[in-house]
Amino acid sequence: MVQTRTASLVAALTELRDRLAGVRLPLDLPDAEGAGSAARGAVGQLDDYLLPRLGRLDAPLLVVVGGSTGAGKSTLVNSLVRAPVSAPGVLRPTTRSPTLVCHPDDAPWFAESHLLPGLARTTQHSDDPATLRVVVAPALRAGLALLDAPDIDSVVADNRALAAQLLAAADLWLFVTTAARYADAVPWDLLRTARDRGAVTALVLDRVPPGADAEIVPDLTRMRAANGVADGPLFVIPESVLDGQGLLAESVVAPVRAWADALAGSAAERADVVRRTVGGAVAALAPIVATVSAAADAQIAAARLLSATVDTAYESGVSAVGNGLSRGDLMRGEVLARWQDLVGTGEFMRGVQARVAALRDRFSAAVTGRPRPADELREALGSGLSVLVREAAAGAAEDAARGWRAHPAGTALLRAAPDLGTPAPDLAARVDMLVREWQQSVLDLVRTEAGQRRHIARVSAYAVNALGLAAMVVVFAATAFIPTGAELAVGAGTTVAAQKILEAIFGDQAVRELAEKARADLLRRVGALLATEADRFRAVLAAAPVDDAAPDALRRAAAEVARAARGANLTPEPAPPGSAAEPHSGARGRVEP
Repeated sequence: MVQTRTASLVAALTELRDRLAGVRLPLDLPDAEGAGSAARGAVGQLDDYLLPRLGRLDAPLLVVVGGSTGAGKSTLVNSLVRAPVSAPGVLRPTTRSPTLVCHPDDAPWFAESHLLPGLARTTQHSDDPATLRVVVAPALRAGLALLDAPDIDSVVADNRALAAQLLAAADLWLFVTTAARYADAVPWDLLRTARDRGAVTALVLDRVPPGADAEIVPDLTRMRAANGVADGPLFVIPESVLDGQGLLAESVVAPVRAWADALAGSAAERADVVRRTVGGAVAALAPIVATVSAAADAQIAAARLLSATVDTAYESGVSAVGNGLSRGDLMRGEVLARWQDLVGTGEFMRGVQARVAALRDRFSAAVTGRPRPADELREALGSGLSVLVREAAAGAAEDAARGWRAHPAGTALLRAAPDLGTPAPDLAARVDMLVREWQQSVLDLVRTEAGQRRHIARVSAYAVNALGLAAMVVVFAATAFIPTGAELAVGAGTTVAAQKILEAIFGDQAVRELAEKARADLLRRVGALLATEADRFRAVLAAAPVDDAAPDALRRAAAEVARAARGANLTPEPAPPGSAAEPHSGARGRVEP
């Protein structure tokens, strides 16, 4: 039954491990780096410790000996096994592989890549921190191994990272500090980490001057209680002269040795240590998952906000073109002059209302055999429309970039793509093509409409061209509906003239439909072009993909781990607030000089 419960927990932890390993936080948000580091740390502990340990709960204990630079970790390990197996660092920092010392009977377990599978095994001295040196010492009792870790405050970042990795893989911490440095911040940060993970911790106060323990030990005891790490034994080792092998006298380390031997020899005590440490490590995953899930939520929200910013900017660009058409922005200056050249003098404009029939004949006569004025008007209309669309694209790019700059993730993305705030280099050419294609589509609409009416089915190509230009004029000066009579007059009656020409030939309803189709077609083309411009932003955002499913998947996996942990009876029982548990394995050890 126990094996079944443990198997369920292993399965749940494996799922959670894979979810954490798959988390991507690509957007540069304030919480991304910390959450990513927490996820990697959790994956590392699952790989290095939790999953291997749950695979064999009765395996020998791994006691990691950690501490600050010069605290005497290696000397303590050597003294406990009565052999110089771990070389103390004469120069700081020492760059070498960590050393694990165990009884010969336990060597097969540690020589294989169960715990800390990412570290290659060796039995030789090595300067490669990616290897774990495994040596045997008959003086160490079977059931417990000592691992000498790098300095936790090493000036070399890789050493500090390796020390943290090894401590995370420990069943039990044997933390070494000195009378001179016991109040340093770094050790207490690590001890609080052990507390949060539920790791059992024993503390060694090394190099205590004669008589100083009466003052230091109470202060250290107070600090342990204040930091919630008073649940393990405290050993006091006085300043001592080392022997010829660099070892402390056996009497000096006797209390530590007796504690380690008792722990190694008691299956019940070892099982209790494992249960507490594993249970604490499993419980510590919950706040990590909460942190990572919240960061993943923030990534999703940021990605959606940045995407919406782009959508809004470019939708506004399309609206700007539509509003420019409705306001008649194009029916001024050069366009107006070319229109008047095409249709005639002011007398013609004054006769619009009175002589519709004559207007049709006169318009046809005006354009027959006169391509140049029509071409000039078409060119003026196209030029004005191109400027309007290019300005809308430039404004949309600027607005989208401004919105991104207001967000930390967007700011980082823009640093990698600084040209996003301006239109693409080939925009002008694409806009010119859009205008030409749209103008041709208007002519095709006019030709189709003319082909459906017998009395104008054989109108000349020049007349079709001119009628198309009149339709463009109506589009450029009309809102979503086509006004009648004198309700709208842009440029001394230009729109009314263009509309009446078309009505005289096609009829009122047909003109409305033709203009609406032409306007909708133009805005559709503009929308497609600006969508392509917006795709430049979307491509940058897509290069930093955010997984919308990650937060919920993480939370479900964490909930399953919590359920399985309860079933496996590994959930640690919290101590009452303000209380300190009894020291593990007896009272504090002390050696007098």
